[in-house]
Amino acid sequence: MTKTRHTTLRIIVSCGFLYCFSNTFAQSAKYKTFHVIAFYHEYHDLAHVSFVHDANKFFPEMAKKYNFTYDSTKDWTKLNAEFLSKYQVILFLDSRPEDPAQRKAFETYMKNGGGWLGFHFAAFALTPSEYNADWDWYHNEFLGSGQYVSNTWHPTSAILRNEGGKSHPVTADMPETFKTSPNEWYRWERDLAKNPDIKILFSIDSSSFPLGNGPKQSEIWHSGYYPVVWTNKNYKMVYFNMGHNDMDYDGHTNATLSHTFDSPMEAKLILNALIWAAK
Repeated sequence: MTKTRHTTLRIIVSCGFLYCFSNTFAQSAKYKTFHVIAFYHEYHDLAHVSFVHDANKFFPEMAKKYNFTYDSTKDWTKLNAEFLSKYQVILFLDSRPEDPAQRKAFETYMKNGGGWLGFHFAAFALTPSEYNADWDWYHNEFLGSGQYVSNTWHPTSAILRNEGGKSHPVTADMPETFKTSPNEWYRWERDLAKNPDIKILFSIDSSSFPLGNGPKQSEIWHSGYYPVVWTNKNYKMVYFNMGHNDMDYDGHTNATLSHTFDSPMEAKLILNALIWAAK
């Protein structure tokens, strides 16, 4: 074969490779693997607002890396069947819906196989308060936690223990323990460990105690069993008690002092759950 023919063949092969590569890239950019919609209110506690801002930076970055789409909205009227049909996963970043029609649409979505991740205040309910325990399916059946009881203070890091182990896709590649970013940790009315529908994925390891520093003694945990990440076996869902950044309230600057996604293992766990819920 002549040198000219060798050169021509290399050009043809190279062009063919580039065409295939560019065509594949275009297809992957056009056809995303799944679609995520995040709802949030962004009100009241500045620590929750700070987390929402972090989440709305983190998830778009992950969407580019793992080939999914991420949308977010404060318009809870979009929590309806037609709008939700475009998405495989819903996120509640800082709260829950209050409107009965929106609640019903979410319940139907989940019962029809939709995916969900909820963070921190999304599980909060306390009667009497601005967020009464007036949604039985969501708090008692779906989450299984019932009402909020108390929390630690100030926000502090904790060592979490892997309860899901190798048997659950969300935790299978996670270490036995890992350290979180600072957080305000919640305690619940109902014993999740006794609920056969609930699979606890991570709990607070005893090496974390004492957890919190007060000033109230009730805000310091010295012992006990506290689930902080779990799933309901009847749904594609994961709840994370995380979602409250540490803020400079004492110094009155209200500056963010910590970021939830700064913990690499915490970020990995959340991404694992998102991908699992999407499938």
